[in-house]
Amino acid sequence: MAYLYTVYGLCCLALLVAGVIEQRNHYRNLERIPHRVLVNGIRGKSSITRLCAGALRGGNRVVVAKTTGTAARFIFPDASEEPVHRKFGIANVVEQIGIVRRAAVYHPDALVIECMAVMPALQEINQSKLIRSNIGVLCNVREDHLAEMGPTLDDVARSLSRSMPVGGVCITAEKDRLAILEQEAAKRDCRLLAVDPETVTDREMAGFGWITFKENVAIALAVAEQLGVDRQSALAGMWAAPPDPGVLSVARVLHGTKRVRFANIFAANDPESTFMNIEQLEKQGLIGRPLTMVVNCRPDRMERNGQMGALSGRVRPESIVLIGEMTRSARTNVPAELQDRVVDLGGKIPPDRLLTEVLDATGQDSSIVAVGNIHGQGEVLLHELAALPSWDPQDQGRAESMLRTPTMPRPDVDAATVPLMERIRR
Repeated sequence: MAYLYTVYGLCCLALLVAGVIEQRNHYRNLERIPHRVLVNGIRGKSSITRLCAGALRGGNRVVVAKTTGTAARFIFPDASEEPVHRKFGIANVVEQIGIVRRAAVYHPDALVIECMAVMPALQEINQSKLIRSNIGVLCNVREDHLAEMGPTLDDVARSLSRSMPVGGVCITAEKDRLAILEQEAAKRDCRLLAVDPETVTDREMAGFGWITFKENVAIALAVAEQLGVDRQSALAGMWAAPPDPGVLSVARVLHGTKRVRFANIFAANDPESTFMNIEQLEKQGLIGRPLTMVVNCRPDRMERNGQMGALSGRVRPESIVLIGEMTRSARTNVPAELQDRVVDLGGKIPPDRLLTEVLDATGQDSSIVAVGNIHGQGEVLLHELAALPSWDPQDQGRAESMLRTPTMPRPDVDAATVPLMERIRR
């Protein structure tokens, strides 16, 4: 018996020594990267990560970046990128250690990395142990992951604040809960910089070949300023930066004689981000009226289903099509005056019927915005739409290529957009 205890003790000691060595090596790798930018928040983290990296490249900084959202990517100093490979396809915050080790090989001036933790305790560990950023980004506070960080938005703000760098700088575009963020920053001796999106002009936004928001650009400009990159160089770098595969885009598809503009907004899970995306697309003339709002419902996202149903009151679409499971959770939240516009296609219905009935509820020369969550019937709908031809009679290609090509625009994509995403992992 004593022998077994001895073996057990030696194994524990070996694990302890290995852990200490691993930690010291990780901290040594972090010290080889002078500036570390940790991007946190509810919506837009991947886009902001790419914008920050582009802005710094515009200032001739050597920068490595890593995104986590739609499709995790490791972005090299020359802006080329490759997927982050995960064992069994499971994301784990521990992978940040390997990312830091890999980034240190390039001796970069900066590492821009997206926060991949949701639980508040893990967010703090991600900052204090894994990244130890000196510049933090807390882009916004929205209604998502309320079960882990809520239940209120004030709680979400405090949870996200746990990733603020102690003694560092944190940049935010949040307005409604700025006072809470200021209190949390003061606890950590962190200087909070609130950016104003209106300082970014429409002319500067016109330089992007893909859809983004002034809030995101303003944050990236502030990060670049902290690292000594002038505004014009930062903007040039951002304009040249490749977009995220999940970037907002609009496809034009043809079904019989019916022409439809289709906007995939599944990536924006919370109602405020969804509404902002719809507003942005309408402002740029990429979608118009009549408008059909397709809400994909999930049985494990009852609260979100209801939020999207209620959102129809702000969007005021001509048709509201409910697909997926537990559609009643969305329908009961649609305002009373819009109930006669609801078409309920709940349940797992055949793909061809799903496509036909969604398009039957859509008028000629109209637009569709798909919201909620992509999983389930949302994926089925996208797959069916991908097989439809585009409007352009000169282009015999399929909309499928537009859905799958992550960077190169096609002539059947509206101006100022890039192709739809391959997939969204939520």
